[in-house]
Amino acid sequence: MKALLVIDVQKGIVDTRDFNLELSVMKQIIQDFKASQLPIICLKHIDNSEGSLLHNDSEGSELHEAIKNCADLVIEKQTPSAFFNTDLSIHLQRLDIDHLFLIGFETEFCCMFTAISAYDRGYSVTFLQEAIGTTNTDDSYQMPGIDIDRFVSNILLWSNVIEVIDHRQYLEKYKAAL
Repeated sequence: MKALLVIDVQKGIVDTRDFNLELSVMKQIIQDFKASQLPIICLKHIDNSEGSLLHNDSEGSELHEAIKNCADLVIEKQTPSAFFNTDLSIHLQRLDIDHLFLIGFETEFCCMFTAISAYDRGYSVTFLQEAIGTTNTDDSYQMPGIDIDRFVSNILLWSNVIEVIDHRQYLEKYKAAL
């Protein structure tokens, strides 16, 4: 069975810049999973560092209103991987999940680490390109001109173990099959 992981779509991340395009695609995919009555699991990154946008007690750690009411389950995490020191695996086993679709934020950390961790645990993984984003820029990494989302998507695609598709491909291959 399939499940959707919605990674770190939190106020503290979404409010940093214009993510309207990514949120629009995310909401469409979420609606598809809801209509098919497939599980939607939201992951929240919690950072206990003082002043963090995702500090446990801050408004920034809350799920963004665009996806707030979609979750069948919300799991908090403190590392880039949604599997490390969480009960995500237990929930996925209980639901008999074998295929994970990933959308969300912090492409080069939480999305990528979760995709790799899911693959390592035997799940089929589909990474949805237009439904990911990052707060970081080419300046963050001192790599002028790099498109972080595209770069990470290409790395995962080239691995030949994680399916990376755009929204059009998702619609053609999966929407009717959900």
